[in-house]
Amino acid sequence: MYLRHTTRKKDGKVHRYWRLVRSVRVGRRVIQQTVAHLGELDEHGRLEARAFARTLIGAAEQARLFDDGRAQLSVPVRLKGVRVERSRQFGDVYLALALWRGTGLAQLCEAVLPAGKEQVPWEKMAAVLVSARLCEPSSELHIAEDWYRRTALEDLLQLKDEHVNKDRLYRALDELLVHKAAIEAHLSHRCGELFAIHNEVLLYDVTSTYFEGQAEANPLAQRGYSRDHRPDCKQVCIALVVTIDGFPLGYEVFPGNTHDSRTLQTIVATMEARHGVVGRVWIADRGMASAANLAWLRETGRRYIIGAPKSELKKYASALAAQSGWRVIREGVEVKLARCAQTGETIILCRSAERRSKEQAMHEKFSRRIEAALARLASRIDHAAKRVDASQVNRQIGRILQQNQRAAARFDVRLIEVDCAAGYRLEVNIHTSFDEWAALSEGAYLLRSNITDWSDEQLWKAYIQLTQAEAAFRIQKDQLRVRPIWHQRVETHIPVCFLAFVLWKTLELWQQRAGLGNSPRTVLEELVRIQSHDVVLPTTTHGEIRLRCVTQPDDAQAVLLERMGIVLPKRMRMTELDLPAVALTA
Repeated sequence: MYLRHTTRKKDGKVHRYWRLVRSVRVGRRVIQQTVAHLGELDEHGRLEARAFARTLIGAAEQARLFDDGRAQLSVPVRLKGVRVERSRQFGDVYLALALWRGTGLAQLCEAVLPAGKEQVPWEKMAAVLVSARLCEPSSELHIAEDWYRRTALEDLLQLKDEHVNKDRLYRALDELLVHKAAIEAHLSHRCGELFAIHNEVLLYDVTSTYFEGQAEANPLAQRGYSRDHRPDCKQVCIALVVTIDGFPLGYEVFPGNTHDSRTLQTIVATMEARHGVVGRVWIADRGMASAANLAWLRETGRRYIIGAPKSELKKYASALAAQSGWRVIREGVEVKLARCAQTGETIILCRSAERRSKEQAMHEKFSRRIEAALARLASRIDHAAKRVDASQVNRQIGRILQQNQRAAARFDVRLIEVDCAAGYRLEVNIHTSFDEWAALSEGAYLLRSNITDWSDEQLWKAYIQLTQAEAAFRIQKDQLRVRPIWHQRVETHIPVCFLAFVLWKTLELWQQRAGLGNSPRTVLEELVRIQSHDVVLPTTTHGEIRLRCVTQPDDAQAVLLERMGIVLPKRMRMTELDLPAVALTA
């Protein structure tokens, strides 16, 4: 990784913009990939980043971890015997612990998980689980047998390697689950302190994650609509609530065969019990828009913006066709407000040029497929030497239309009995009404709301932020590997993934404040190359001296750390258990 810059002249001044770049091999080619845009690296930006870092992670780590009292020791060294031992991953876990403590989760877990007779505090085990899920998502067994011993967490947490085993990790999962409500209430308060995030507008969405195996002992594991395209596997549904900036506030787990609309009332009641009721605006997609849910929200005085099924557009066909009343609120996006006479709701009609192009292309694609398949079927019937089986042909027609449902309603396909060898002829007609409605409705969608004091632009922009919830699911599935679930302890597996996403989102918002884009994985991949080592120095007078040192970042890493306001230690203190007897006399 290295620094590159571009120079631009603006208003008679020369501006130099820096970015971090790394070389990545793609097949036989090596390309330059931008890690982060650093801007002009001005002093104001540096000070702002350092101030936010102090707000997030506070002062430097406790001196007892990094001061071994040997800074002034001077002894002659035998250079021939100098060696490096015990290399550990340092940078990524150091950052993970800083986030864990900065979000207040360390203090919260220490308070709600009081020390008892156990040998290791549960707060430390929780820190291990969440750090592992953030840095290198894997199973608890992998953490205990491989990952933990390769990291510097043993030094940073003062927790010996032999104390981290799978049984203790599993028990820590159970301890965390008990305090789920307290953790979510804490996050609501802490995100406002760190990022001035307001949680009056809450985004709500549902996804699924599947099991590998039968999961017969878990009643939540059921077969249902799989968003992971694994209908062969049992699954659970995960309902997630985030702020309008994408910061997670809470989640619930439902059986895998639960319809989205059946989760809304439970989630709303649960979240309001933890985060308060006043001023809440709920935003959800069309899967939640059942008549019962909308009536319940209105009757209980809750405010909402919810997407409506595409079929409801036909009720507003005249308003959709009328050219007056539309307002451009963004390039390629038009909005018109209407009123629902039955419920008094505000109806937001939206048209997107980009969405129209996409839907037109899909209709054309599936129409061509149906036409080609029906032409082949008609040719086989026409050239048949004997009478065809009508029931078999009808099944083939049904299969063709079912595989291309997007355009199936456009075609009227009939098997007509005629006097020929095959006994039948295929007749295909096009419904012109389908084409007329498609031309009118392509790119259009409908929103419903009972909010009366917002403008059309405010309503549309708030609903579009629902992509933050969708992005949260993508990150948890792709980066934090909430799927698949390899064991039946789903109720304890998901909380750790949720807390890891809290750290992920905190790091992302921290990067944005520092002008480093929004790719936490890139930062973690760069910092993992910063390691800690034991440097062993054989002396002529004091035996061997062992120093636990942290490798110094290269120039590009140093810029990245400076931009974020992070100061890495140079040395770490070693306990007496770490030191050989001869080194203690040094």
